[in-house]
Amino acid sequence: MAHIDAGKTTTTERILFYTGASYKVGEVHDGTTTTDSTDQERERGITISSAAVTCHWTLDGVDYPLTLIDTPGHVDFTVEVERCLRVLDGAVTVFDGVAGVEPQSETVWRQADRYGVPRICFVNKLDRAGADFARCVDMIGTRLGAVPLVLHLPIGAEAGFAGVVDVVGFRALTWPAEAKLGERYDTAAVPAALVPAAEAARARLLETLADHDEAFLELYLGDVEPTEAQIHDAVRRATLASGRADVPTVTPVLCGTAFKNKGVQPLLDAVARYLPSPLDRGTVEGHAVDDEDTVVLRRPDDAEPFAALAFKVATDRHLGKLTFLRVYAGRIAAGDQVRNPLRSARERIGKVYRMHADKREDVASAGAGDIVAVMGLRSTTTGETLCDPAHPLVLEAMDFPTPVLEVAVEPASQADQEKLGTAIQRLAEEDPSFHVQTEPESGQTILSGMGELHLEVLVDRMRREFGVAANVGRPRVAYRETLQAAVGKVEFVYKKQNGGKGQYAKVLIAVEPLADEHYEFVNRVVGGRVPRDFVPSVDEGCQAAMELGVLAGYPLTGVRVTLLDGDFHAVDSSEMAFRIAGQSAFREAARLASPVLLEPLMLVEVTTPETYLGEVNGDISARRGHVRAIEDRPGTKLVSAVVPLAEMFGYVGDLRSRTSGRASFTMKFDSYAPVPRQIAEAVVAGSTR
Repeated sequence: MAHIDAGKTTTTERILFYTGASYKVGEVHDGTTTTDSTDQERERGITISSAAVTCHWTLDGVDYPLTLIDTPGHVDFTVEVERCLRVLDGAVTVFDGVAGVEPQSETVWRQADRYGVPRICFVNKLDRAGADFARCVDMIGTRLGAVPLVLHLPIGAEAGFAGVVDVVGFRALTWPAEAKLGERYDTAAVPAALVPAAEAARARLLETLADHDEAFLELYLGDVEPTEAQIHDAVRRATLASGRADVPTVTPVLCGTAFKNKGVQPLLDAVARYLPSPLDRGTVEGHAVDDEDTVVLRRPDDAEPFAALAFKVATDRHLGKLTFLRVYAGRIAAGDQVRNPLRSARERIGKVYRMHADKREDVASAGAGDIVAVMGLRSTTTGETLCDPAHPLVLEAMDFPTPVLEVAVEPASQADQEKLGTAIQRLAEEDPSFHVQTEPESGQTILSGMGELHLEVLVDRMRREFGVAANVGRPRVAYRETLQAAVGKVEFVYKKQNGGKGQYAKVLIAVEPLADEHYEFVNRVVGGRVPRDFVPSVDEGCQAAMELGVLAGYPLTGVRVTLLDGDFHAVDSSEMAFRIAGQSAFREAARLASPVLLEPLMLVEVTTPETYLGEVNGDISARRGHVRAIEDRPGTKLVSAVVPLAEMFGYVGDLRSRTSGRASFTMKFDSYAPVPRQIAEAVVAGSTR
């Protein structure tokens, strides 16, 4: 995992070669990499969809089977990282030795924190001009709040980078000037000029380990120098412990240059030594199907009842729908019946595959710890649990970010309308951050995603893979609405008579804003004035009204609805009547609760030569942006600012023209904030939603 262009896919290619999983190495710039297997990835030179590969590494005579997943670095595809980190046991974070800790590096680090994933850091690209290993280590501590365990020091710098000092073994590992793939490194004494730095780094490593590992503290305070094996054991214990929420993240730091084939073998040694196996991660925690407070545990053991999490759905051009599973307990084989407790559905496993990017190996079964793809699942989607029908449980699901950008799509013909429907269904199954809706007034199909690149890729896939001819509008901001005031009581009576059976429902609700973007429904009705069977219908009606908003048709967020009272008719009341009453009551209450329009704010980081700093800051201010900080970087300045997404269209071209093409920027979602009144009025007036 890493920021875009830190070298994840290049490092992955070397790992696959050294482990024997591939016999030749592809390059990103040639479009020949294993894990970037789609036409779009090869054309753009970026990873769009995470790819899983199984390989083996031997260390000290022990064979370690590894499942490696190469994730995207672009912020638009951050959901791919999210769902992979949910099921992985450990992670390798790759940093650009020149840029250090970049914005998306911080994002994926926080995602790993959320799921308690222990990780190793690999500072890459140390052969490039401006690379600074010490600065990168410092940023891991200051920007990520982690405790770095420096296990390597670079030998040489930039074009003269020749290898690394192994701080634990106190030896030099060097590769030839132009190291070819497959070449082993040479082991020698630490160069005399680097001995003081290596001794200081080793002393600092031992001191840090003593601070974070009680067993090592006893050794450290003794008279005997710790052995290499004891230090490795302590690094492993400290790394594994950092997966817990109450422990600081302690992370081994290694370095190299994957493109020049230096440092990858020691990185694989570190993965085998320090990152956890499924057994180290221990029992997985779920809850009972009907009671979230009842904890259900599963051990990573083939003899346990089956439990797995579906973390990804992909469409294979030959096999159709493939569902990627992380098996936490038990075994599955082709033909087995499993249960999806969230959908109360039984599923039948078709075939089981071990994946090698876009290729696959048919296997008889899969057990605890395995990551496999299966055929035959009809209703299971990303984030859902599969379990033994006789021993149900629900594993922790995943939270996916809200889309911030949308485009309108119109099929060119009736035939394309049908193709569009098929394409949307397939793509929505694969990508939880892709949302689709239909505008009530225009009848247009609205696609919502995480950014311009995300939407561009989705539309391109519709054309290439599904043959959809469609007219696509310009990207536009996905605004939100929320309430600023509380409304104590709003009553609505729905009454309709059609000769025969009528419709009747009466509800009394209160609404109030919530600090976050969640929705909450509270039932305070007593005495059965609204029958229990009809209460969920009121809830559904309120949520339906929220989807359409009250100002400009944008979804409404951050609301608590309380059902206070109501009334029903023994014959004429129905679920539909209470749904309509709830929807109408909510609309009326929301109009009285000072609704406001919210816009997505983006965290923008611009790297610019100091000469153009004034131009960059002035342009950010003109875009209604606010500069948070300006940091010094080698030869440049880093400007961090928060800017409304609505003002960022076309920014890449403007920035290039203002800085003679010498500045670059990254952008990710930060938060939602109220839109200034004049701009909000213009948005509401121009809305077709």
